[in-house]
Amino acid sequence: MSLSTADRSVPVDAGFYWVVALALAAALALQTPLFAQGLQSEEAIDAIVGSEVKTEEVEADTASGRIVAAIGAAAESAERVRKTFSLEEIDIVFLPDLDEKKSVIVSAIAEHEDEIRLLRESIEGSALFFHAVDSRSIQLKDVVALEYADNGAVTIFVKGRANGN
Repeated sequence: MSLSTADRSVPVDAGFYWVVALALAAALALQTPLFAQGLQSEEAIDAIVGSEVKTEEVEADTASGRIVAAIGAAAESAERVRKTFSLEEIDIVFLPDLDEKKSVIVSAIAEHEDEIRLLRESIEGSALFFHAVDSRSIQLKDVVALEYADNGAVTIFVKGRANGN
């Protein structure tokens, strides 16, 4: 009696080769870098540098109607942020007195917390918007609302002062 396996021929199924080929392709795919638009890419930098970024401070009460409307449209703005790839102008409006008193804006923020969180996530996921906000040392948690204008401009409303206080 012989225990040698050399005498036996085991046929290899063609399906086995497909499984090996797919496993090899999956392993190689995991090793290749993803081609996403990063904050260091020239396209992202050129896109934001090509857009004019202006900042200003406004008393919250003077623009409350506009801000409340923008807060109410936060979910739609979040979706639009994900689709925006270029802008004519970005205005960042700081609201230094927003936390000092109870107002319709503070109530609207509390009412639309989830939509504002979604907007912040969309801004974080967009190299264009994130770079604009980050270039002014704005933390995403301070973004209150975002408003699109008909002329291609965007206004981002931010809680706090321009110098970060």
